[in-house]
Amino acid sequence: MTMRVGLGFDVHAFGGDGPLVLGGVTVDDSRGLIGHSDADVIAHAVADALLGAAGMPDLGTLFPASDEGHRGTSSIALLRDVRARIGEAGWQVVNVDVAVAAETPPLAPHVAAMTATLADAVMAPVGVKPKRTEGVGAIGRDEGIAAWAVALLESTG
Repeated sequence: MTMRVGLGFDVHAFGGDGPLVLGGVTVDDSRGLIGHSDADVIAHAVADALLGAAGMPDLGTLFPASDEGHRGTSSIALLRDVRARIGEAGWQVVNVDVAVAAETPPLAPHVAAMTATLADAVMAPVGVKPKRTEGVGAIGRDEGIAAWAVALLESTG
């Protein structure tokens, strides 16, 4: 059995016009993030982890910000597209693990919904761990949110 691991990262600054969407879940009463799609840093990190493990181009290459057809697109829809692409390339997701760094808003109340939404999109178990940076750096100054994801794929061939 052939297995491969991929690492994904994404960061977006606060200041977007739309709602805050993380892991496919709208977090009410929170500032939105700036981005071409819905700026879901968690879904973007997961997508890049999957693409990296499959040896495919990154999310920005597949869905460039220069393509107005993707403006405001659901990142969960993009993640489903990525999962389909890696499936067509002969890979299936074994599991995904995500760490998301944010000073605000509190994310713990949303973890179960994020986990379920992401797991449905990638068709595999997903773990989501919210973290604070304790005031360190741009994330600690509450300027945005960052996420890291690692994905394990196995060959279907």
